[in-house]
Amino acid sequence: MSTDHLSLALSALAHPVRRDILANLMSGERTVTELADPFDMTGPAITKHLKVLERAGLIERSRDAQRRPCKLRADPFREIQALLRVYQPFWDESFEKLDILLAEEDNRVEE
Repeated sequence: MSTDHLSLALSALAHPVRRDILANLMSGERTVTELADPFDMTGPAITKHLKVLERAGLIERSRDAQRRPCKLRADPFREIQALLRVYQPFWDESFEKLDILLAEEDNRVEE
């Protein structure tokens, strides 16, 4: 995935409706109608979100007669995970500092 595709994927993930759609696809392929059911929005609005997800490479849409099934694509998520893994040492250090501060606070409260 090129940087441009990575930017598209991260941008697509920024919207809560699109994250909910992706969560619904975690359990398997869904039709556009099935994906639209939980939301109080028009069909064209859902379709617009699906197009953003598809353009970002996060989902794959196909055609099966009248059905329009969608499914997740794993590769973009692997690349996002690899990008975030670079920051793991920073998070670990931050959490360690927080643990120390909380322990010091607990000691003060107990005294």
